[in-house]
Amino acid sequence: MNAPTQMSGFTPADTRSINSFEELGGAVQGADIEVLQLGRGRLRGYLTHMSVGGMPFSVGSFSVGVRTRGVLSNDRVTIGMLTANTNRVTQWSREMHPADIVVIPPGDDHDARFHGGASYAVISLDQAEIDANLGTELRLGELGMGPKVHFRADSHGGPFVIRRLRDLVARLEDTRPRWNADAAAFWKRSIIEIMTTPLLSDQSADREGPLLSARRIVGKVEDYIEATGLRPVHISEICSEVHVSRRTLHRAFNDVIGIGPVAFLRCRRLCCVHSILHSSDPATTTIADVATDQGFLNLGRFSGYYHSLFDEYPSETLAHFDSATFRSKSFAELQRLSLDRG
Repeated sequence: MNAPTQMSGFTPADTRSINSFEELGGAVQGADIEVLQLGRGRLRGYLTHMSVGGMPFSVGSFSVGVRTRGVLSNDRVTIGMLTANTNRVTQWSREMHPADIVVIPPGDDHDARFHGGASYAVISLDQAEIDANLGTELRLGELGMGPKVHFRADSHGGPFVIRRLRDLVARLEDTRPRWNADAAAFWKRSIIEIMTTPLLSDQSADREGPLLSARRIVGKVEDYIEATGLRPVHISEICSEVHVSRRTLHRAFNDVIGIGPVAFLRCRRLCCVHSILHSSDPATTTIADVATDQGFLNLGRFSGYYHSLFDEYPSETLAHFDSATFRSKSFAELQRLSLDRG
């Protein structure tokens, strides 16, 4: 695919389908996101990236439950909106509903659990853009100066906000003629206005969120697991490293992620296998070796776990090495693909 052509401050939408949790790591432009599939089924969805007046703008959708965490931007304020969901969604253990937004200062972490399919929109702003577009609104002009925060959408206005956003994205995606700088600036302001609507409502904002102690435990565990790389990690090793009992660990994971630590570790090991098989040459890779390296000794049971999570067998994933392709689809087509089949 050729690189999009810049048009007076507007980069045409780059939309592609995704077919695995690994590809969801590119959900936000320039972000460093770790994704772990926890829901069962083949992940399907789409990602759309564009730039409007120099402002990165991403929308996307996916069909199964995942755990995502990481830094979205080191130098810009990130504003993310949940636009649809098929099951529960939490951000830093805060319950999220359609049209809710989260505001994340530069360098702060994103930490979410999607219990089913979902769709989203994300923009990122530097301080000059905040001052130019939001400076006259005291509450909005201070974006990114405090801690990460969740704003709840107005119960009546939320659906209208999402419809406006979807209409705008569809129009931007179908844009063909060249825009001048004034047009790009106008649409940039329109996007920012829609994405910050919940901040102007009377709904209170959650700054700390619940389950702070449990989130800290889970965060320490995930940081430790990430530092170990692809090697398997036993639950007793985690308890020893984090200095908590198995009972405390189990309660924290259930409160924050919705599954126990044993199931979480198994999903992580299965995701590691999937990532390795997905990027390995079938001529030089054996499924048995990869599974054993990740701590699965009973290959029959491993295959059952794998198929239950990804809706495909390990041999199918390995075979995709030569045949994996990305097909360009319209915004509407991909949205139906990811959510309607989730």
